[in-house]
Amino acid sequence: MKILTLKLVLGSCLFSLILVGSAPPSFGRNATGVSANEILIGSCSALEGPSHFLGTETVTGAKAYFNLINDEGGVNGRKLRLISADDSYDPAKTQGCFDHLMSEKVFALGFFVGTPKAVKYVPMADSAKIPLVGLFTGAQTLYVPLRHWVVNVRASYFDETRERVDGLWKTLGYKRIGVIYPDDAFGAAVLEGVKIALKAHGAEPAVTASYQRQTSQVGGAIDTVRGANPEAVVVVGPANTVAPNLKQAHAKGWKPLFLTVSFVGTDELITEAGADAEGVVITQVVPPYYMTEFKSVALYRRALGKYFPSEQPNFVSLEGFVNAMVMVEGLKRAGKDLTREGLIRGIESIHDHDLGLGPELKLNYSAKEHKGFDHVIPTVILGGRAVPFTDWSTAAPK
Repeated sequence: MKILTLKLVLGSCLFSLILVGSAPPSFGRNATGVSANEILIGSCSALEGPSHFLGTETVTGAKAYFNLINDEGGVNGRKLRLISADDSYDPAKTQGCFDHLMSEKVFALGFFVGTPKAVKYVPMADSAKIPLVGLFTGAQTLYVPLRHWVVNVRASYFDETRERVDGLWKTLGYKRIGVIYPDDAFGAAVLEGVKIALKAHGAEPAVTASYQRQTSQVGGAIDTVRGANPEAVVVVGPANTVAPNLKQAHAKGWKPLFLTVSFVGTDELITEAGADAEGVVITQVVPPYYMTEFKSVALYRRALGKYFPSEQPNFVSLEGFVNAMVMVEGLKRAGKDLTREGLIRGIESIHDHDLGLGPELKLNYSAKEHKGFDHVIPTVILGGRAVPFTDWSTAAPK
């Protein structure tokens, strides 16, 4: 009886081994948001509200690249599906939007928009141990200290403000620089960048004034800064608030050199401000979308025309496209047995990578650095178009 029982046990074990050995591989079976043929990515951005242009265009750019990859067979045999949710650029809606994506069981997050919301989302991603890749904001709090689950692509606001202040100070000789900024985390982040950049020259802002975020109630801030007679003024905000700043300032006959950061949404600013946008200097973190001599800019134009033919190319959707390129490169490097940690490690393995955006935009990551680019491209609005320049003397008001 004992011998018979032993034979039955051994036979059962052998049968189990045969079944296990003959089963097909279940790549990523235990990774949330990953199936045999699909990877779910979640996004929270402003799809509604006054800053919806930034959110919808970011998502459009990301989807254009995902569609391109899916038509080529996906990533390691899996198609990418982006679940985009609205937070209306409202910090009060961040928890609800994040919880919604978690209920959808997404594998990773990406293409989030705005500093006031990013400062809320970053600790959520850290706590949930879920990758958050590609945020449309350059706030320093996203870069320092290093956060394992947060991966930035663009240059920071500190990079942008340093480029502006150095150009104003060294080339134009402008020493009196003012700042008009919204009373939120975005405004504080850019203001701090200006202060640090000026401190390197032994100076500080000549004058600063804030206005209520997401409003056109900017008259008081304009009067305060104008009273100090600065030579240049950094105006902070999305297009729907920077445009009123420019219009009201010019209506008062005040025309210093105005500058702003990439977050403004250059093309929307040109549309909303019209002639008042002429001469404004905007630092960019991706090349102008009409520079199709760069391989990935040309690819973006083709993809946008194919999948979203009614959409016009712009800086915002191009940045969403570039962020999606980084996400996909990390997914490819993570391999078929996909895990969230594997995605982070895949991105960290990207060194001196030519993304096809020009010789100065090489992608670099490591376990100690989660900022892909640090290069900034200054542009000035001329004839309704953002024109890049390298000589800051060309930016002086005519």
